[in-house]
Amino acid sequence: QVRLVESGGGLVQFGGSLKLSCTTSGSILSFKKVAWYRQPPGKERELVSSITAGGTTDYSASVEGRSTISRDIAKNTVYLQMNNLTSEDTGVYTCAAALGSVAVWGLGTQVTVAS
Repeated sequence: QVRLVESGGGLVQFGGSLKLSCTTSGSILSFKKVAWYRQPPGKERELVSSITAGGTTDYSASVEGRSTISRDIAKNTVYLQMNNLTSEDTGVYTCAAALGSVAVWGLGTQVTVAS
């Protein structure tokens, strides 16, 4: 069974940075796309960033320019580096991967930005 495990969340100061990790149980190249989503308190889940098997990256307008998605194929891990964090970045960050027509989801990691 394919599993995704997120890590790297926590409490960070306003204007600070953090790096989230999403480690898969199999090769990340087996997924068409790996994406990061977040769900702010009381709001809908939203797409933050994604990376395809070919390495193409994409970002939401809310994080573009201050975030970087990357991967370490040997470690089966996708990273999300976020800088200049604000309270708007608070939420549960979840990793998701497209395996054929099936979406696999992690359990998420909480990010809280202290003002």
